[in-house]
Amino acid sequence: MKNLWLVIQREYLTRVRRKSFILATLLMPLGMAVFVVVVQFIFSYGNDEQQRIVVVDEANIFNNTLPDSKNIYFKFRSDPLDELKANMATDSSYNAILVVPSVTNPRLKNFRVEYFSDDPLALDTELAINRRVEKAMRKYKTTALELDAKAIAALETEVSIKTRKITVEEGEDDDTSMAGIIGAGLGSVMGFLMYISIFVYGMMVMRSVMEEKMNRIVEVVISSVKPTTLLLGKIIGVGGVGLTQVLAWMILIPGVLFVVSLIFGFDPETAEQLQAGSAASQVDPDELQSIVEKTLAGLDEMNWWVIIPSFLLYFLCGYFMYAAMFAAIGSAMGDDMGEGQSLTLIVMIPVILGFYIMMAALQAPNSSLAVGSSFVPLFAPIVMPARLPFGPPAWQIIGSLFITIAFSGFMVWLAGRIYRVGILNYGKKGSLKDMGRWLFSKY
Repeated sequence: MKNLWLVIQREYLTRVRRKSFILATLLMPLGMAVFVVVVQFIFSYGNDEQQRIVVVDEANIFNNTLPDSKNIYFKFRSDPLDELKANMATDSSYNAILVVPSVTNPRLKNFRVEYFSDDPLALDTELAINRRVEKAMRKYKTTALELDAKAIAALETEVSIKTRKITVEEGEDDDTSMAGIIGAGLGSVMGFLMYISIFVYGMMVMRSVMEEKMNRIVEVVISSVKPTTLLLGKIIGVGGVGLTQVLAWMILIPGVLFVVSLIFGFDPETAEQLQAGSAASQVDPDELQSIVEKTLAGLDEMNWWVIIPSFLLYFLCGYFMYAAMFAAIGSAMGDDMGEGQSLTLIVMIPVILGFYIMMAALQAPNSSLAVGSSFVPLFAPIVMPARLPFGPPAWQIIGSLFITIAFSGFMVWLAGRIYRVGILNYGKKGSLKDMGRWLFSKY
């Protein structure tokens, strides 16, 4: 146990004190801040191209009124189209012509307008024109067909489903409308964290093993520490380094982004446009407050005493399981770090499959695929955390955890058998056949 702690301490302190670790920890929040500033600049000032469009409204559907939008200005003219085309090169007051033809039949479903310009039509300009023409045509048809505008507006109905519990305890809210949305959001975050952590931390362990093998450092260390102890200490130590970096980013990134927002602020015009185009701006304040209250109530009703401990156990099991596999592969590598990609692919395929099963489980958390995958150890650390917010039966959680913990311990033992031989094998990459032989080797 003492040797294990020494190995963990060495692996942790050696990496935390490196300049590369310190720079990466500090530069990541700064990079995020620069990214936010650049994106804000692009959306605020990146599009300064102005479109001055002459509108020839033969149908008079706009009644000579068409509101401008950002960088798009409309002007009505009754000049002949050929004359407008001929004068476009010399008249700088417009650079495009929009022709709205006469409406021969107000019952037509397809209506085509013509846009004349030597420059290609930008996507945002096309969308702005489409929206304005469609809105004007709707109003025009309503008048031409002598329809009641209020009656037509009444046809548009938004349907929402309010779900309620049948069995309700005293003092419990029976409204579960937000439970599915909250569960899907929370489950996707938990599953995605597992997916990223397995890749990032597992690859860190593999690179650590390969570096020590190529530098021959392991020959000195292994003389006083058992290979399995060294492997386990390396997995725990490198995992601690990763968690330290994540915790540092969780503190630094929000702080840096807050300072950047104070220094640079937000462009009022861009903020106004985003607000005008967002769905939230169209929601009634009382309704928005009700949604927030239901969301908070839904979060409060989550069984956090089950979700958090279970997630931590799955996280640790998944990390130890895949980190051990990556470590075994790292010990089997030769001098070329690129030659082990075929072996790492064997480990990456279950992770990728688990991620796609997780996305399917978010849509149907109690499907046969989701439940079955929860008992497959290679998939369970990614799939089961995504199902936890949906309240799976206790026997599924306990059974899945039991199988996953046992399999993780078995994989660490199995990787230790490969590691003890592969770490001292130089000259060529170990194949799957070699790794199978090392499992039963007495060396």
